[in-house]
Amino acid sequence: MRRPSARNRLDVADRLDVADRLGGSDRLSVVDEIFLRTHRGLGTPIALQGLWRTADRIDPQLLQQVHTALSAGPLGRRVIRPRVPGARLSWRPNTRAYPLAITEQPISTATLLDWADSQGADLDPESGPGWRLSATALDDGGSLVSLTCSHAIADGRALALAVDAALRRRATTNPPASDDGSATQSTAPQSHQASTAPLADHATSEPGAFRPDATDSAVIAALSTNPVAPESDWSDALRQWSIVLRGTARALRNGIPQRPVTAAAGRSRTGSSHAPTHSVILQCPVSDWDQAAAAQGGTANSLFIWLVANMLWASGFPHAAIDASLPVDTRDEPRVDNDLAMTEITVDRADTPATIREKSRIAYERRMSSPAGIPEELLQVIPDRWAYALSKGAGERDILCSNIGTLPASLRTLGPHHCTGVAARAIHPGLTANRLPRTRLSGYLCRIADDYILSLVSLDSTHIESAATLGNLARKTTAQLHLPSTLW
Repeated sequence: MRRPSARNRLDVADRLDVADRLGGSDRLSVVDEIFLRTHRGLGTPIALQGLWRTADRIDPQLLQQVHTALSAGPLGRRVIRPRVPGARLSWRPNTRAYPLAITEQPISTATLLDWADSQGADLDPESGPGWRLSATALDDGGSLVSLTCSHAIADGRALALAVDAALRRRATTNPPASDDGSATQSTAPQSHQASTAPLADHATSEPGAFRPDATDSAVIAALSTNPVAPESDWSDALRQWSIVLRGTARALRNGIPQRPVTAAAGRSRTGSSHAPTHSVILQCPVSDWDQAAAAQGGTANSLFIWLVANMLWASGFPHAAIDASLPVDTRDEPRVDNDLAMTEITVDRADTPATIREKSRIAYERRMSSPAGIPEELLQVIPDRWAYALSKGAGERDILCSNIGTLPASLRTLGPHHCTGVAARAIHPGLTANRLPRTRLSGYLCRIADDYILSLVSLDSTHIESAATLGNLARKTTAQLHLPSTLW
């Protein structure tokens, strides 16, 4: 029998390491590859970002410890192309990372999101690094910390899991000093229980509503479970081609499927000039948000969708109906990857949080899928430009409402620093006019302790020309429901 070369033995070891970090497959999914293509200029560039705001100056040594822990965690990986046509791309560990960047000169709190928007540049999940940790001092005496990563590496829920794991690793390897100056044994809390006031009606599997947080032990187990032995490129290619050929043959028996129309009327599609985005973040007490939702017969999640849709109408959106894209968490266990599906609803001007709740329940049963039953694996065996042409605009609607869920309790503090706010969102580094999506307004909702945090990103500078305009729209829309909120 031919013995494997040193190069092949290294590949197997690397893949086992990746599978051990991820608690599952070392291969990229169809969704992973869609986001990967955006880094090559094929689609709207997207990066995920977590933001921590503290009332005092953050300790640089503490952040360096978190940076080291992140480097050794599931975000520390990059994409490797297979040697066999049709085999899926795979992940390999990558300890190379951007150095921790700290801006000591305080910036104005009025411009903190402008600074945050700039932290997504030059992320590369192929050659690496695909993530960045940075912080800046604020002129109110506090700090803002940003963790940004390529969407090919993780979705919003996965980013929170990765940070949770890094904070535990940092707490274990860097125990706090005792009163006499000696190190004390540090152990992670046994459980971060999900809130008794969940973000959405989990019992009804409402779209966009992620499952409640798993216990800490489950998170640790999922990130360090015994890895699945990696499949060879030949075996993976055979499996992929088998799925594609048989599935396509079945679909073509019903005729050649038509590609769905996804382009939006009136959106610019030419030119390479910079396309500005505008952002605001609102913070609202959980008790007030839940009370407003209950008064309308809805849930926290359906109120969220109603707010984003009505902000778009208030900006001058001319149509009587708004199509909303709703990401849905598909995890059966905590994993750091893109484990999501998409569904959609149409919101009418007469809709309330109650009617949106009912529409969402129905939508959960009909996830978006490939047209006419063509297997989605087709996108992984054909050239990138063909795959982009077939999937262009997939999941894009007038608004995006991404409910990230209740964040792990570990994210409420960074060492001794209490966080006055924690937000999660997506940003669009390097967005140009010819890469504008159909989406005009994106909303990202999460819960941390006793607050909901709503992050809004406008991609329609024609109707929303500044962050101040977006902030005014948010204030007016929340005021309709007497919902108190504070802008970051």
